[in-house]
Amino acid sequence: MENPNIPVEKFTAKDLTTDQEVRWCPGCGDYSILKQAQTVIPDLGIARENIVIISGIGCSSRFPYYMETYGMHSIHGRATAIASGLKASRPDLSIWIVTGDGDGLSIGGNHTIHLLRRNFDVNVLLFNNEIYGLTKGQYSPTSEEGKVTKSTPMGSVDHPFNPIALCMGADATFVARSMDRDPKHLQSILKRANEHRGASFVEIYQNCNVFNDGAFEVFTEKSSKKNETLFMESGKPLIFGENSDKGIKLDGFTPVVVNLGEGVSANDCWIHDERDRVKAGILSRFFDNPKNPNHLPRPFGVFYVEDRGCYEEKLQQQLTEAKSKKGDGDLDALLRGRETWTIN
Repeated sequence: MENPNIPVEKFTAKDLTTDQEVRWCPGCGDYSILKQAQTVIPDLGIARENIVIISGIGCSSRFPYYMETYGMHSIHGRATAIASGLKASRPDLSIWIVTGDGDGLSIGGNHTIHLLRRNFDVNVLLFNNEIYGLTKGQYSPTSEEGKVTKSTPMGSVDHPFNPIALCMGADATFVARSMDRDPKHLQSILKRANEHRGASFVEIYQNCNVFNDGAFEVFTEKSSKKNETLFMESGKPLIFGENSDKGIKLDGFTPVVVNLGEGVSANDCWIHDERDRVKAGILSRFFDNPKNPNHLPRPFGVFYVEDRGCYEEKLQQQLTEAKSKKGDGDLDALLRGRETWTIN
């Protein structure tokens, strides 16, 4: 936490630009995400020397090279573990974890779910392009069934992860989704993630124009976006459509699409409450293939927010209590433990 009595030196997006050549493929969605992060972070009121970017392995994980802050390009899937250790020892730092669907949900999947349940006060940005880009086009944990890639020439038989549903199952305290091609929305979600006290998980749909071009085109293109996306705002009805003429209602616990104006008004629709875990779980399952008839629109925005104590705060409390009871502590006694006895 910044000391409110000490003014934070102002800096700009330009100050976050490094001297490193940005080595992503031309047209990659990562450029937009980098731009939005560099736009938002200077306005968060955090001293630049207190910002840390930690990544794993993958195209997204080049991020620390391009942000003029402290940072670490770590090893495959372990960014969450390294960030947990740093936050435990330096709870004053603002830590951002940048990962991808392969890095964060395959080899690093176990670390991701435990970071979320422990609720370290860090921000996880998961770039989801539904492919392994850095290793040149193998299928990933979020690739759809039947996906033909270099490693699945006859089509993937794996059932893909639903990242938002996975986070809900791990009891994450902040779960959101945005996209690379909606800068204003992504900026607003990054700000919300930073404001949250606890582990913030933001899934970002990111286009890989070399190995999986157009994977999210139906959600990003002007011709289809309004009919295929559902932008959620807490306290407001779930409305979408080319002319905002469609809404979502609940029939029991089953979501249905309704046409507004046919005896149905916006007030009759489902009002989004980002603190309702049950309904957030239902929204996380709006995950139909857009090619299927009668599919539901894909939600974007904040699914769920919960106030819960942070891991590093509880850890510091234990350390304080231990020191007050034992002074400086007795390492020999700790190593001996309670399962020892003396033989005469």
